Amino acid sequence: MQIKKEDYNVRQSNGYIVFYAAVLTIVCGGLLAFASQSLKPLQDANVELERKQNILSTVMEIKKGDDINAIYASKVKESVIDFQGNIKEGKKATDVDVAKEYKKLPEERLLPVYEFINETNPNKVDNVVLPLYGFGLWNDIWGFVALKSDLNTIQGVKFQHKGETPGLGARIESEEIQMRFKDKSIFDGDVLKSVALQKGEGNDYSNDPHKVDGMSGATLTAKGVNNMFQDYLTCYKSYLKKNQQNISLNTNL
Repeated sequence: MQIKKEDYNVRQSNGYIVFYAAVLTIVCGGLLAFASQSLKPLQDANVELERKQNILSTVMEIKKGDDINAIYASKVKESVIDFQGNIKEGKKATDVDVAKEYKKLPEERLLPVYEFINETNPNKVDNVVLPLYGFGLWNDIWGFVALKSDLNTIQGVKFQHKGETPGLGARIESEEIQMRFKDKSIFDGDVLKSVALQKGEGNDYSNDPHKVDGMSGATLTAKGVNNMFQDYLTCYKSYLKKNQQNISLNTNL
């Protein structure tokens, strides 16, 4: 079949190339948009599952094959409070985007609370898990801290990051670093002293309830973690003090 010269010239023209590229872009864009919308429910479910797993892991060991949703539903009670420690009725913890709240003034933030309810006494709280958010060396860092029933002693922590240096600041995700926070205290009497990763590594701070052995070569990431703790524990201070008083009153009855 012989191609006419005028047809060949049209096919080689800039207009034809632009038209072909535009059609291809629209078709591919439409397919990607359809795929994105189709997969969104699954993506959202995975994000929610990871959130629940991270919260649970600050208090208990999660084993392969565990039904995270079932365990979470049976153990955790969610609520949202304000800076004064008052419960915000009608607000759900799942609706609070901690990353967006972090950009607000502390006094204006919505603050999720996750209470681990005692298995035999539904009126008793064994642990409280609080979200944390801050900025490391390169980008955002975040996580959860679990407190024991005294609302002072750390049961466990879970940290994550967006872009800390592998082998250095990124070690905040490791169990080795996170275990160093266990059994540390956030209050010194009535004063919120928080806990702080120290500069350097390999030192013994077992006798200091507020100091945590640091990470070599990751001073600025450690500083970010310390600021994150201080910032968010300050947000939760009123809630913690109110409930500590309730615990004290119940103990003395």
